[in-house]
Amino acid sequence: MNKETIYDNRILLVDDNEELRSMLKKALNKEGYERVDTVGDCRGALRALEQERPDFIILDINLPDGDGFSLMKKIREREDCSDIPVLFLSARDKDADRLTGLGLGADDYMVKPFLKKELLLRMQAILKRSYTYGREEKVPENRTFMLGDRMVDLDAATVTHGDKIESLTVKELRILETLLASRGKIVTFDNLCKAVWDAQYYTYENTVMVHMRRLREKVEEDPSSPRWIVTQRGIGYKLNTEEAVRKSESRR
Repeated sequence: MNKETIYDNRILLVDDNEELRSMLKKALNKEGYERVDTVGDCRGALRALEQERPDFIILDINLPDGDGFSLMKKIREREDCSDIPVLFLSARDKDADRLTGLGLGADDYMVKPFLKKELLLRMQAILKRSYTYGREEKVPENRTFMLGDRMVDLDAATVTHGDKIESLTVKELRILETLLASRGKIVTFDNLCKAVWDAQYYTYENTVMVHMRRLREKVEEDPSSPRWIVTQRGIGYKLNTEEAVRKSESRR
């Protein structure tokens, strides 16, 4: 999707705290985001999705008529909303909650209380990687390729295996694009984090592992023994080519 500036994105904030919603909306407006909608429950969020597709969702977990995790599943089940970037903003600070949120396909997870500036910076980093601004750049030709019997289409953000088509999340798409740019070569953990999250690896280690596990479930025949996206222990990841796999197998 092409937009003139990052501030053209429509933001949907879902949180049951009216004071926080008001404060965040003012902060976002002051930053330059003019299209900010706020709701206080799951019902309001689903109604907002029906009215107009948001470009970014800030989502609380504890809501009066449900929880953010269940709402996230419903959002991802909608074909027109499956690729919307989502940032969880919650008081729940346990690793299990963070991993659950990221495992559902969220792009980031922040814990309350939080710094407004940090939230704005994380939003900006996600939005810059999720959408194209200004003039459309020329799309590289080879953005559809095979990983074994699975066809990956980066333009459609899908993985096709037989009659089954799975959608890639924004982060999964960015990971594949980064690995494809160095296909057959190692992409270090730090370089992958810089390209996908604009952050250092040591602060996003668990996040990377969760997204990589979910991505392998879509592109690998056996995710526990990956053939295409392989880990170079202590260094990073590599997207294998058919030729690289054949050479490796011939040396066994």
